[in-house]
Amino acid sequence: MHVAIIGAGLAGLSAARQCQAQGHHVTVYERSSGVSGRMNTRQTELGGFDYGAQYFTAQSDRFKKEVADWRKLSWVMPWESRLVKLDHGMTQSSSRESQRYVPVPGMSSLAKQLAHGLDVRLEQQVQALEAHGDQWILSVKTDEVPVAASAGPFDAVILAIPPEQASVLLKDKVSFSNKVSEVRLQPCWTLMLGFQNPLNLEYDGAWVENSRLGWIARDTSKPDHRAGERWVCHASHAWSIEHLEDDHERVKEKLSKAFHEATGSPIQAIHALTHRWRFAQADVPLAESHLWDKQKKIGVCGDWFAVGLEGAGRVENAFLSGLAVAGAISAA
Repeated sequence: MHVAIIGAGLAGLSAARQCQAQGHHVTVYERSSGVSGRMNTRQTELGGFDYGAQYFTAQSDRFKKEVADWRKLSWVMPWESRLVKLDHGMTQSSSRESQRYVPVPGMSSLAKQLAHGLDVRLEQQVQALEAHGDQWILSVKTDEVPVAASAGPFDAVILAIPPEQASVLLKDKVSFSNKVSEVRLQPCWTLMLGFQNPLNLEYDGAWVENSRLGWIARDTSKPDHRAGERWVCHASHAWSIEHLEDDHERVKEKLSKAFHEATGSPIQAIHALTHRWRFAQADVPLAESHLWDKQKKIGVCGDWFAVGLEGAGRVENAFLSGLAVAGAISAA
């Protein structure tokens, strides 16, 4: 079968590799200039910032096996970190004890490894799906060409993108269109701070309470990361929703102040950058592992599926969901 996969985050790449292993011809379309989705690393003159997903854990036996393989390949390493709860500068030990892993030398490096050997078309945005008999034609837009081009035909299509974006492409085309349109991902503002001197804080990361921030992490505490003092700060979901349309300079000012209030550090950053994730984590994830219309041969996967785990938004959810939808294609 000829399979089109829309989205080159971990879910899309996992589905692509599995489909290819099953003997299908796979083409991956990604609207941005690189793979990885929210497992991204921003490169700066001070070094990289893992400004999306911070790390991952493994609960299921299937994902534990995959992580073990990645470790053998030296794609990922354990992050032996001291994580705490932080409230107005006061620290408490965190009860969230589990082994955490990070790709090296940055979060995006795992997706780059997984993309090897795949036909990935970067900076190509799929704008529409059109039926062509029992196959599908994609309308694809690039920055270089003002008019969208047609791609295909494809025997099956997998959407590995946020539900808000998938819903636009799927409207009235598949049996589960309404289910996808009901899912909402919460936004998240991110602040990246670089310092000339060490802050000498006694922790590597913290869940922050009673603050505009929800999480902070010393990026340079991760293995095989470039030395320096770089911190990634995620605003709380509530604050991100309230200030979603604020300009970047105002967000930078507010979150920088929140960082100093939370840590008690008076040292000023020499580098500050913000990023707005409009679609970060599912408010209420779907209980399934994926969605698949066997008549239309269209499927959806992503970290907003529960896949039998508690919660959603994890790297493990994305991986298992991608495998599941690839399995549906194999069954078809």
